[in-house]
Amino acid sequence: MALLTGKSSLVAGILAAIGASVCCVGPLLLLALGIGGTWVGSLTAMEPYRPFFIGLTLLFLGLAFRKLYLVPQLCTPGTPCADPRTRRRQRLTFWIVAILLLALLAVPWLAPLFY
Repeated sequence: MALLTGKSSLVAGILAAIGASVCCVGPLLLLALGIGGTWVGSLTAMEPYRPFFIGLTLLFLGLAFRKLYLVPQLCTPGTPCADPRTRRRQRLTFWIVAILLLALLAVPWLAPLFY
């Protein structure tokens, strides 16, 4: 099985972080939008799976980091990956996404500070 590419690792990390935070961020977001009801409380049913999704998020972020910083990039001249600006943009995108994902994962611990 081939390792995930940098871009697919970021996408997989985003999906795993959403899965990890759906139990906590989902109800808060719905209530902030004025959507309520007793069914909103059932969104916490995903809470037991939260550690699994957190682990997946960190794994995929680690794979993306490895691809961007540790594995030497082999590019033929004239391709987009041979341009250093492409690598710089990929790394910038990685750090923006990583910070957003880590903030999303921290919501359950930070949310009590706001209410």
